[in-house]
Amino acid sequence: MTRTNSLEFRECYIDQQAITIRPIRPSDVELESEFIKRLSPATKHYRFLGGVRQLSPKLLKEFCDVDFDQSAAFVAVTVQNGKETEIGVVRYAPNTFDDVREMAITVADEWQNQGVGTLLTQRLIDFAKSHGIKELYSIDLAYNTHMRQLANDLGMSSRRDPDDAHQVIYSLIL
Repeated sequence: MTRTNSLEFRECYIDQQAITIRPIRPSDVELESEFIKRLSPATKHYRFLGGVRQLSPKLLKEFCDVDFDQSAAFVAVTVQNGKETEIGVVRYAPNTFDDVREMAITVADEWQNQGVGTLLTQRLIDFAKSHGIKELYSIDLAYNTHMRQLANDLGMSSRRDPDDAHQVIYSLIL
């Protein structure tokens, strides 16, 4: 399979605000930490399927040190007050099957319902396809209406998690 340079930056605008979608870097630990700190308790709850205030330095480092072979992560950033600010992140991680990945997405509260999640997820889907991934899935709380809407918009199938009735598994065949 031929792989193109699928780690390019993508520029777009939402309400005249420039947004860059780019690969996450090991040097983004502070950016990721600040992003998570700014999330509301509800958004943190949806992302981590439980109560999390902040991530350990070790986990933050792992989140930012992505190989772009078995795993991938992209951030959406804007420049605010001359400083890069993360407004969303999407990632996938290996599963027991070579061509299936579990994905997760988080968008800053003030940027939700503006298309950031769709832009990020489409970026991840494009990358996954170019790397031979055949399916992306996400495990989310059943009452996470933002994820339900995104999954519907992307044409993902859904089913209840057989191990936890409070969770839904969304799946997208690529």
